[in-house]
Amino acid sequence: LDHGVQQVEIDEADNVIVPPRTQHGPLTMLMAHTDTVFPDEAPFSPYVQQGRMYCPGVGDDTANVAALMLLAAYAAGRQGEGWDGFVFAANSCEEGLGNLKGCRALMDRYGDRLGRVLSLDGDYDSACNRAVGSRRYEVTLRTEGGHSFGDFGNASAIHAMALLIQNLYAVKPPKVEGCKTTYNVGRISGGTSVNTIAQQAKMLYEYRSDDAESLAWMERMFRAQMEAAQAAGVEADVQLLGERPGMGRVDEAAQHALETLCLEQVKDVTGKQIPLASGSTDINLPLNRGIPALCFGAYRGGGAHTREEWIDLHSLEDGLAIWLGVLLRLAGER
Repeated sequence: LDHGVQQVEIDEADNVIVPPRTQHGPLTMLMAHTDTVFPDEAPFSPYVQQGRMYCPGVGDDTANVAALMLLAAYAAGRQGEGWDGFVFAANSCEEGLGNLKGCRALMDRYGDRLGRVLSLDGDYDSACNRAVGSRRYEVTLRTEGGHSFGDFGNASAIHAMALLIQNLYAVKPPKVEGCKTTYNVGRISGGTSVNTIAQQAKMLYEYRSDDAESLAWMERMFRAQMEAAQAAGVEADVQLLGERPGMGRVDEAAQHALETLCLEQVKDVTGKQIPLASGSTDINLPLNRGIPALCFGAYRGGGAHTREEWIDLHSLEDGLAIWLGVLLRLAGER
């Protein structure tokens, strides 16, 4: 507000929003997510060494949120019809099991008017233009269990889980030219003690693909494996923890125009033509709904999603120049 922004809102999904100045016409949304992958509640302590700032989450997505705030402040000081249709949002719950809660709320609120969406996420050495869809499950298996000596031979939930994981990892994902499909068991737990036959075991499982038919195939495969486990006498409970939709039908010309605008600006600043790639980001939702979208950041760095994450402080100048140029192009002033 000190920089001329007239209105800032916090919605029920914990998004911080600078709404558009106009109630009519198409909108352009710029967003950057406020959450990190780290569960820590204590503040992190960043430090600078040899031109780099180190801190968990410093790039993904803190630097980009700061850039978004500067863009919102700059836009607030500009006049003209081209500046009235911008929405700036620092959105919640992009990482992990947040399930894109913040972006979902923004799409529900503005989706009918959105002509394009840009997400400041990651660095500016590449850009994401295709949505990797995914499903994430918590699987719980239960058996009779018992004492490791006295009840030897009773079914073990840990053994059943090990067999299930082995079967899941024996699957060969569909091969579609230009697309990629993956799966992963990211966490397992269960049992009571070293001398107890486990009555319960849990795992977290996900699969991903940037191809809609492959996503559907992976779902059928997963369900078949769960049915096989139950047929072997194991009680199974499957809970869907998160779902990110994949690509929808996006107008190719409009998507190409947005990509060209952004990539030309990156090249003007850095002299480099950056590649386009698939990813799992906030733009999954607009792309799934047929809204042209692109995702890239305002810095160069490394170590994202690790405690050794860093950004090159000198890269921020180019990053801001890139995004300011994109903003001016979107407003029709360049």
